[in-house]
Amino acid sequence: MIFIFNNLAFLSTFGQENSGELVKRENIDPKYTWNLQDIYKTEVDWETDYKWIESQIPTYNNYKGKIGNSASDLYNFLKFDEKVDIILGKLFLYASLSHDLDLGDAKNQTLYNRVEDLWSRVSEATSFVTPEIMAIPEEKLWSYINSSDQLKIYTQYFNNLLRNKKHILSEKEERIIALASPSMQVPQNTFSLLKNVDLKYPSIKDEQGNDIQISDGRYYAAMYSTNRDFRKEAYKAYYVPYMENKNTLASLLVGNIKTNIFNAKARNYTNTLEAALSQNNIPTSVYDNLIKIANENIKVMHRWANLKKKVLNYNELHPYDTYVTLFPGTEKQFSFDEAKEVVLKSLQPLGKEYIKSLEFAFDNRWIDVYETKGKRSGAYSSDMGYGVHPYVLLNWNNQLNDVFTLIHEMGHNMHSHFSGTKQPFIYADYSIFVAEVASTANEALLLDYLIENATTKAEKLALIEKNLDNMTFTFFRQTGFAEYEREIHKLTESGESLTPDELTQLYGDLYQKYWGPSMFVDEEEKYTWSRIPHFYYNFYVYQYATSFAASQALVAKIKKEGQPAIDKYLAFLSSGSSDYPIEVLKKAGVDMNSKEPIEAVVNKMNKLLDEMERLLAE
Repeated sequence: MIFIFNNLAFLSTFGQENSGELVKRENIDPKYTWNLQDIYKTEVDWETDYKWIESQIPTYNNYKGKIGNSASDLYNFLKFDEKVDIILGKLFLYASLSHDLDLGDAKNQTLYNRVEDLWSRVSEATSFVTPEIMAIPEEKLWSYINSSDQLKIYTQYFNNLLRNKKHILSEKEERIIALASPSMQVPQNTFSLLKNVDLKYPSIKDEQGNDIQISDGRYYAAMYSTNRDFRKEAYKAYYVPYMENKNTLASLLVGNIKTNIFNAKARNYTNTLEAALSQNNIPTSVYDNLIKIANENIKVMHRWANLKKKVLNYNELHPYDTYVTLFPGTEKQFSFDEAKEVVLKSLQPLGKEYIKSLEFAFDNRWIDVYETKGKRSGAYSSDMGYGVHPYVLLNWNNQLNDVFTLIHEMGHNMHSHFSGTKQPFIYADYSIFVAEVASTANEALLLDYLIENATTKAEKLALIEKNLDNMTFTFFRQTGFAEYEREIHKLTESGESLTPDELTQLYGDLYQKYWGPSMFVDEEEKYTWSRIPHFYYNFYVYQYATSFAASQALVAKIKKEGQPAIDKYLAFLSSGSSDYPIEVLKKAGVDMNSKEPIEAVVNKMNKLLDEMERLLAE
């Protein structure tokens, strides 16, 4: 999940004992911790379900070769498989949450490893299912569905399977691709090892004059420093290993693109973009529309860059100036209980049903709040074990960013809650294409609320800046990444062999286009292509931008139309995968094939810039 932090270097103000060590879990008030008994009362109950799944794995053999014999055989298998999946999901949820509360606990690690192994064994046992269903003649399959009220609920499930039928190969061909799969993962895996393990970053002097070795975390923290000389030094040092290893990194990136091309051609897709978007039935026009409309409105980014340069009083803006705040020292601190009240007030526009569900989550230990010894870092909202509510992990530090993290993750949490309680198991989950809509809609409502209730000019300016930075880095930066990814795939598909210099020039030109004439593009920035993991995720990153745009459009409708728009939004949250994601959004009032959602971002950005300029002129 993308979340833009204004301060990455801070210490916990709660989770520490007098010795300076992190507080132990037993010293935390239980109301700030997860209640995992909502999943299993005891580990004995977990073991009982684990043993039941183990006992059922051989049962899959009883269905092999018989799934398509009759409507009742098909239905009976689907219900059996669902029961296994539901219990397996609960087992995994309990084990993964327990593991994340103390990564050093051997017992929890064992639980997690056991359920991963169990999941693998179930997957192996069910490998025959999709090919066998696809082998049922379509006319016969639809006759089963039309003659059985019990099977009608699976209509969308079967539609989704059948639309991919032409891209599923023969058993022998599928086996060859499966055998080749480990080799095709080599570029991504090697890039990950190179970036996270083998690349050696130089050392520099920190702001206190101490020698520090640059790392990912120290680089990002440095980019928020108000000391420009330090930012510049950290920035240039960070890119040294990428520039030194440009040939290897280019080879890995192009190798990954060629893997995507092989898979697309093997499965009879027109191109790599179509192949990647087909999984969620997203037309390639949605991807192209995002880039086209963003480019048509790119001057709003140029306006923001020019204002940054003016407020910072620089002759020219550099990439290492894009993260630093224009208004330092204005953030408030929030206890978790204060933050809950702010979140509840800011989300009032979503209506009584949403607020009631949110309050229930707050009051019933769905959130593990504070950093404790051994606890996983960061934040997330868990997948939902069907029949069990989703959980949120936080590591609270009383910062404004923590308030944004809370409201972001509760957006995911409520999305999972509504879909999980309103949909049958088969449709309870939702597509990654819409996964960030609810979370960024919540962030937008929080920012609007905080700006409207700011008590000082400085506070309001800082909040407007945070809003503009969210739009910059979550929408325009991700759209730029998406455009770059599309272009390097197109060039490779056309037969061009991309060199490091060509990859660098292309990225530099795009970066200049998005930031405009106020930006001086340092040579280092042109090598950003070499360090972005998302370029190995096969056209993934555009979904951050589309989700952000959809959320801005939905928030605007809710504020303008009131209850009718709220009802549509709650229906969206409750839809799961009962329809294709593009259609789910359309029903909520947003067509991602149109210019409206992208222009909603641009219009809001221009409005915020107007307000910032007005306040600065006072």
